[in-house]
Amino acid sequence: MDFLQQLQQSFSKGLLPEKYHHLLAQFYMSYCETLKMHHIDTAQYQPIFQKFLELVERQIKDPFVFAPYHEQILSPFNHYQFGLDFIKPLIDIEHSSVKGHDHLAEIERKLKAGENVVFLANHQIEADPQVISVLLGSKYPKLAQELIFVAGERVITDPLAVPFSMGCNMLCIYSKRYIDHPPELKTKKQLHNKKTMELMSDLLREGGHAIYVAPSGGRDRTDETGTVQVAPFDPQSIEMFYLMTQKANNPTSFYPMALFTYDLLPPPEGIQVELGEARKTKRGRVHLAIGAQIPMENIPGNDESDKRKRREFRAHFIWSEVCKEYSHFPLSK
Repeated sequence: MDFLQQLQQSFSKGLLPEKYHHLLAQFYMSYCETLKMHHIDTAQYQPIFQKFLELVERQIKDPFVFAPYHEQILSPFNHYQFGLDFIKPLIDIEHSSVKGHDHLAEIERKLKAGENVVFLANHQIEADPQVISVLLGSKYPKLAQELIFVAGERVITDPLAVPFSMGCNMLCIYSKRYIDHPPELKTKKQLHNKKTMELMSDLLREGGHAIYVAPSGGRDRTDETGTVQVAPFDPQSIEMFYLMTQKANNPTSFYPMALFTYDLLPPPEGIQVELGEARKTKRGRVHLAIGAQIPMENIPGNDESDKRKRREFRAHFIWSEVCKEYSHFPLSK
């Protein structure tokens, strides 16, 4: 039985709501069409989608509840490896790149010494954690697997995202964009965020952790010309993480991380509040770059007396550092 037949059977038995039946069928056909365009045999990926369907069915029947700090699940099923196996066929690894190896070597030394590292990065697709792991995995396997992602509500509640999220180390937080939706859950979400921040403080005090944060609070999108733009960084978000690291016993270094992953799984054109977005895949190159350590104490504008302006200067400077690395990516087709 091929995947579409299995999918129809699942829907007929009431194991899959119509909405997710449609989204999974669309996702599967897009994935297969992408691979066929690049002369890749799709038959070998049938088992991956069959397992994906099983995991989605399980999530719909008995939703997995993420703790404020979720540690990746590697057994009895290895969700981390599943995510890598799913995304790898879409990556043109030959034309992809990782830059900043001197900084990555420096980062590994700091982590080994018990220091912390925070990557302030842009964010383009749901599968950024998996793409980062694929890109870093060959030379930095420990960093690739142990990296902690600050993750929003959508990737821990959407049944199509949850199977992949279960394979990541995540600090789960409700972003400002969705914290008021629905209004009656706002207080509960705020208490959840408070708990997450407390657990992050514990991790920083423990030391030896690397954390990925996207201060934009959402994914990059295209402008009116179709060019992908790095979304501006939120000053309050950066300030919160900066203040938390200052309270930790262990030194924490901040580094800019630039990502280009957009082509693999472009987000919807507009911001979608409701869960259940369509997913259309492409195959292409991806890029990652780590810039020099950010001098948090000596950023231009740190001497500004107005606190709000000082935070805005800091956020813009860090965003500019990410954009600088991003501008070096060979994005032309």
